[in-house]
Amino acid sequence: MNDFLSRRNFFKLAGAGIAASTVSKVAMAALPEIVSAESANTQTPLHPDTGRPYNPVVTLNGWSLPWRMNNGVKEFHLVAEPVVREIAPGMKAHLWGYNGQSPGPTIEVVEGDKVRIFVTNRLPEVTSVHWHGQPVPNGMDGVSGLTQPAIAPGKTFVYEFEAKRAGSFMYHPHADEMTQMAMGLMGSWVTHPKNPKFMPVDRDFIFLLNAYDIDPGSYTPKINTMLDFNLWTWNSRAFPGIDPLVVRKNDRVRIRVGNLTMTNHPIHLHGHEFQVTGTDGGWVPPTARWPEVTTDIGVGQMRAIEFVANNPGDWAFHCHKSHHTMNAMGHQVPTLLGVQQGDLVDKISNLVPDYMAMGETGMAEMSDMAAMMPMPLPENTLPMMTGKGQFGDVNMGGMFSTLKVREGLAKGDYKDPGHYQFPKGTLAYEFVGDAPEPPRQSATDEKAAVEVQVRKPTGHAGH
Repeated sequence: MNDFLSRRNFFKLAGAGIAASTVSKVAMAALPEIVSAESANTQTPLHPDTGRPYNPVVTLNGWSLPWRMNNGVKEFHLVAEPVVREIAPGMKAHLWGYNGQSPGPTIEVVEGDKVRIFVTNRLPEVTSVHWHGQPVPNGMDGVSGLTQPAIAPGKTFVYEFEAKRAGSFMYHPHADEMTQMAMGLMGSWVTHPKNPKFMPVDRDFIFLLNAYDIDPGSYTPKINTMLDFNLWTWNSRAFPGIDPLVVRKNDRVRIRVGNLTMTNHPIHLHGHEFQVTGTDGGWVPPTARWPEVTTDIGVGQMRAIEFVANNPGDWAFHCHKSHHTMNAMGHQVPTLLGVQQGDLVDKISNLVPDYMAMGETGMAEMSDMAAMMPMPLPENTLPMMTGKGQFGDVNMGGMFSTLKVREGLAKGDYKDPGHYQFPKGTLAYEFVGDAPEPPRQSATDEKAAVEVQVRKPTGHAGH
């Protein structure tokens, strides 16, 4: 690769939904060319053709930022700017991001690399970039006002440091954080080990947990929301917009997850046991690891989990907070389980002709009713629960995807292989027959159960 992206690589990137900016090369002569992405699809890994070798990561619903070598320094160019991100098919959000996307592209370097990152601010306010978890000189830590002047709109700052420790990291602004992180300004960083044979894996995924509060029918997040978000996302995508993680049977798999939301997330994998092998602080020694199927990732934390994908199938992979696998839900809705709504529907229908009774037997009927009616939704709004599997409605949203383990995939093949074909005798089935009556309490027992003994207060001993 030449100092600037070669013509061959430019077209290779353009074909993958990534393109060099049209900004004048004369005006940007001293800067690496700007590379942007518009597609929300997972891009193929960016294999290094210059600098130290490494095994690249796959950014879920994202991509890695190309670089140029300049006298032994690996140079990147980040551009903070307003972007439009498709959260899932049928909904787009007006966010802030880097190089055309939120989150921005993953930056990949190798332990010991000397790194120079140009950051251009195209936002309407000042910004900065903090290299979360990286051991850097104080003046490169990116805290506006404390360790550097903020980057004014239209200006470009330069960050220079050595990538001293291998591991999984994040980058995000440290200027007006409440606004800028709520608008999606963030990205992932991977420093690969100097020895490519250190803790090798066959497939290495990375994504960030983030969340938004976007009212149905609108496009811009409510940045003052503290906890009551209605869109829980991975790399600013919600199910069914999150791509599956496709792996070959018996691949050793690493998944790196960073949390830049306002709460913790217990991330749960079906069908496999894993170990937490990495944190923000580095690799966990083998003697300190233990098997898990769920790992709780706190705010501002990074976790790397590893496992052998030895169990073929389509396995759910999700946050275990049940509201976090829903989309655009209203939280202040009364519980109507078991409430007979027949008369109520008649009365309300006189005022609202299209009113539908819901919640009497649960909320899963929302998917059926939406398909039949179809249920009208405000513009640019995702259903609360959605998604189809080979057996019907999945009734999920938010932080949910699947790990697809298959035999016979080629190395480097990440295409969705479709639904899993279950071997004979391995699929749950319906029991046909008479079920025994469950035991019931006797009438005598029911009377005793509601008997209440009351002790009336006397005197003032309790005061």
